[in-house]
Amino acid sequence: ELKFPAMALTDHGVLYGAIEFYQSAMKAGIKPIIGCEVYVTPGSHKDRKEGQGYNHLLLLAETQEGYRNLVKLTTRAHLDGFYYKPRIDHALLEQHKEGLIVTSACIAGEMCFGSLQLLG
Repeated sequence: ELKFPAMALTDHGVLYGAIEFYQSAMKAGIKPIIGCEVYVTPGSHKDRKEGQGYNHLLLLAETQEGYRNLVKLTTRAHLDGFYYKPRIDHALLEQHKEGLIVTSACIAGEMCFGSLQLLG
């Protein structure tokens, strides 16, 4: 109804809705943008320290490689980094940054320019 040319889905820490969203958007003639609002821990995503906390970053897949990297990041967040939430860290993001657009997220987000600087 609003004639948007594109729309993004950015679940928190997961990609559960990506396939259904992609199929529905394509059927409606809307360009689907797959993304994820990830939880980023300041230390290692494998640490289990009480009170370490996390920030949010919004990752959008710009390319097929970016989508594959989102899948890798969310998988590692669940398998290696899960501590109350599925978490990643900056080092893991650096390893899987290709094809991703990184921006700040909600009020709990990191400063965008710091993340972009990290990613080169």
